[in-house]
Amino acid sequence: MIVVAAVASGVAVSGLVWLLADPAPSLAGRVRPYTLAARVALGRAPDVEHLDPPRAGSFRRLATRVGTWLDRRGGEALAVRLRQAGWYPDATDAERLARYRMRGTGALAAGAALGVALASLTGMSAFQTLAMGVLGAVTGAGRHRGALARAIDERRRRMRIEIYTVDQVLALRIRAGGSPVHAVQRLVERGRGEVVDELAEALRMHRAGVPAADAFRRIAETTPEPFCARTYLLLAAGEERGADLAGGLMSLAEDGREARREALRRGAVRRRAAMLVPTIAILAPVMLLFVGAPLPYLVLNWR
Repeated sequence: MIVVAAVASGVAVSGLVWLLADPAPSLAGRVRPYTLAARVALGRAPDVEHLDPPRAGSFRRLATRVGTWLDRRGGEALAVRLRQAGWYPDATDAERLARYRMRGTGALAAGAALGVALASLTGMSAFQTLAMGVLGAVTGAGRHRGALARAIDERRRRMRIEIYTVDQVLALRIRAGGSPVHAVQRLVERGRGEVVDELAEALRMHRAGVPAADAFRRIAETTPEPFCARTYLLLAAGEERGADLAGGLMSLAEDGREARREALRRGAVRRRAAMLVPTIAILAPVMLLFVGAPLPYLVLNWR
């Protein structure tokens, strides 16, 4: 048992050193700048994009490795989910990933520390303390991932409420003679909300040189709400073809409203059923006792 504990401690310390220690710089990154001329002369690409980036700090590197191990979706898919949740709106995708992974590593460490502290206070054995630490780490990491999923669902709910008004306002402005970009610009100047923020992002991309239709399609690919994606795609089609979008926007608004009404109806049915469960669980055993109480007397003549 002592040998196993010693080996486990050595492996844990070695892994921690491997995660925190700065890696040795690769020789290829040092030699490559001196081979650019030869590579170009031989007709090959300069390969300047593969120059070694500056190394991050130890904690950020640890957080990146732990976060990559905890979440297997990949950096691009995780960045899309962070944008859908509305987390870190003023940061780039790389900064979003770094912050999210650092928070995830902190949640994992806090859960492990809490589990070890509880085990120590209750006087558990070393193996039980280790198990509590692992359980706390898993719980902390799970809560962090669950917070991201809950943030996406909450933002989707708000956007589904907002899109009805946004579609109607855009329909009125387009029917009055404005283009889709002009209508969106007037809405962004005066409006607030999650949908307005996404439309503002499309306008920023358009001002940076991206065609308006492509900008609307990009936000349609990353939005968490399908009705918002349909609105953005309709705006992109109207910008390319110059069609009257007022009727289509009004139809989308009504479809979204009907979907919300149906979702509320299903939620009310589920809540009503959940309210019946405690009543049935309490009354059913009592009713069975009253019904079954005379059976011994009727069948076996017991008194």
